[in-house]
Amino acid sequence: MEFDAIKYKDAIRAEWQKTAEGWHRWIPFISQWLGPATELMLDLAAIEPGDHVLDLAAGDGDQTLAAARRVGPTGYVLATDIAPNLVAFAAQSARTSGLENVEARVMDGENLELEDASFDAVISRLGLMYFPNLQRSLREIRRVLKPGGRVSVIVFSTPERSPFFSVPVSIIRRHAQLPSPSPGQPGPFSLGAPGVLGAALREGGFKDVETRLFSAPVRMASGAECLRWREESSGTLQEMLAGLDDSKRQDIWEEIGLEFKKFEGTDGFESPCELVVAVGVKEE
Repeated sequence: MEFDAIKYKDAIRAEWQKTAEGWHRWIPFISQWLGPATELMLDLAAIEPGDHVLDLAAGDGDQTLAAARRVGPTGYVLATDIAPNLVAFAAQSARTSGLENVEARVMDGENLELEDASFDAVISRLGLMYFPNLQRSLREIRRVLKPGGRVSVIVFSTPERSPFFSVPVSIIRRHAQLPSPSPGQPGPFSLGAPGVLGAALREGGFKDVETRLFSAPVRMASGAECLRWREESSGTLQEMLAGLDDSKRQDIWEEIGLEFKKFEGTDGFESPCELVVAVGVKEE
């Protein structure tokens, strides 16, 4: 079956609309888990006080707030996402944090309704790998960046390096009889193989491309807690489960829970997770 980018995007938007509240509820954990990688992303983006920063697929806006603190009151950060409920949470989080230099808008990362050369940096944490037309998005990123501006992103590396995510994906795919994604199709691990993300950035017209592998193990109290997190907050997994009845879904989550128990030890649950953090620079 031919991949339908429009249908895929609509499904992703719909599932993130449903799971936005769950994602927001787990943000304290997510922020701690991804905090060090986020700081590296912001370092590579060379974000400084006064900068204007665009956050693509910003979700709840956790990394948006980290960028906003760096740019300070003279700077500006725009959080964008295709799911309105996530954008609403990002705006709420900015208000709660007392950050007045943040704006949140519903926007498609492949069609940026923004002026040319208007941002010093563009960031995206665990979002770019879900864009069905990656090169179109990268062209848009280049367009809105100022000369010398940077794009810095985080994606997952390969499935075997992040079993907390790949195990549920594999189990759901088997039960739902979903085919493996074809090369070039979006998905959680679509940009994670060695050299893929760097090559995409270079093809998108960026120079001085650098990629780094980053270990970010998932540590939780138990496999059951990790199961609850994945069930409540993953729009990706929920989108894969769409069309299955409640009984089948329950069977799938029980099987995932049994697999998660294999990652339990004396200190609780721990799964490896490997990220790729990359940066590219727009020509002066």
